[in-house]
Amino acid sequence: MKDLRIIPVTNMELVYSLVPIAEEIWREHYIPIIGEKQVEYMLEKFLSADALVEQINSGYEYFLLSYDYTFAGFAGIKEENGKLFLSKLYVDKDFRGKGIASYMLKKFVEICKLRELNKIWLTCNRHNTNSLEVYKHLGFVTAREEVTDIGEGFVMDDFIMEYDVE
Repeated sequence: MKDLRIIPVTNMELVYSLVPIAEEIWREHYIPIIGEKQVEYMLEKFLSADALVEQINSGYEYFLLSYDYTFAGFAGIKEENGKLFLSKLYVDKDFRGKGIASYMLKKFVEICKLRELNKIWLTCNRHNTNSLEVYKHLGFVTAREEVTDIGEGFVMDDFIMEYDVE
């Protein structure tokens, strides 16, 4: 791994640094899967500065990922019911295939061990084939399917995937 740094998002300056990264990654990756209208709705609802601050205030932890001194992506986690919810793990297209997701999973496993959590779980759009393959390669298994109404006529049509922490 070159120079990958994990920067905890602990102030508004870092929140404002995360938002454009989220917007770029989401538009590039998700418009072909769920369409522009739903992407824009979800960016505002879940990844705007206000939404991120609200999530951080309710227990989410966010991290900017810096690879060779360039922001390469971000991650978000939350401890829930003895498990770690991997809410977000997004890597910019220019940095995919460099082992960042594998490295981050190792860090999340370390967090689980420190906090005595036995499982990492996430949601992944069932049509997001590239990400599903990455998660399977990392050792996640599909536990179930879930369709969640997120308002404005939009739904999240996801697989719930789990990783057992050993």
